[in-house]
Amino acid sequence: MLWVAFALGAALAWGMYGPALHKGQVALGNPLKALLCVGVAYFLVAVLVPGGMLGAQGNLGNFSTTGTTLATLGGALGALGAIFIIMAFRNGGTPAFVMPIVFGLAPLINVLVSMITHPPKEAPNPLLWVGYALASLGAGLVLYFKPA
Repeated sequence: MLWVAFALGAALAWGMYGPALHKGQVALGNPLKALLCVGVAYFLVAVLVPGGMLGAQGNLGNFSTTGTTLATLGGALGALGAIFIIMAFRNGGTPAFVMPIVFGLAPLINVLVSMITHPPKEAPNPLLWVGYALASLGAGLVLYFKPA
């Protein structure tokens, strides 16, 4: 059950991501400067830390081509998402609107892509589609009733 704590940590970090990025972008006066800072943060946190840990374990070799390609694609998709969020902010979006759209749709897209890449052994329960409708409705309600 430790994975739940890590999942909650990711939700907490990503829940604070949009507001922090938006404030930083405004303070820097240029969204590309904010993106550069995101890149530096990724380098510091996602390159130096695991690189040091893998080096200490003696595991810096033997990367498979498939694993490296797919993990790099995942990282590129994450960075592309950051670019899209920054551009949404640059073009008038605010965290109160942008992030509910992103985090409301992302789980729905994740389930669809996961079902395509890892087909289920049996047909999804019809309540899955009810969940899709409710999740969409929930995101819409959050956007509509957010504080002014």
